[in-house]
Amino acid sequence: MTTIDLPIQLIDDDNDWMSEGACKGLTHLFFPSAAERPQARERREAAAKEVCSDCKVRVDCMEFARDNHEYGFWGGEAEDERHAAGYRLIAPIGVRARAS
Repeated sequence: MTTIDLPIQLIDDDNDWMSEGACKGLTHLFFPSAAERPQARERREAAAKEVCSDCKVRVDCMEFARDNHEYGFWGGEAEDERHAAGYRLIAPIGVRARAS
């Protein structure tokens, strides 16, 4: 496998806000597990939204997710909320793909 070495300066300058996120270490709240049930998704996303509510980089996070078509919960928004705001996922999967 080929690896690409990126200059650390490039990575840090563009996304240095990520190190300030209130979500550090809470990945399980921001990305679904395999075959997540709708009720579990609602609970997980409610907990994620609570973490985001007081986060000082929430707006940067939300803009990053919108600009980069990210999956998961970012900046206080779920994928379907970004989709409803006009920011589409590149390759939506599952039930959300059928609702598009």
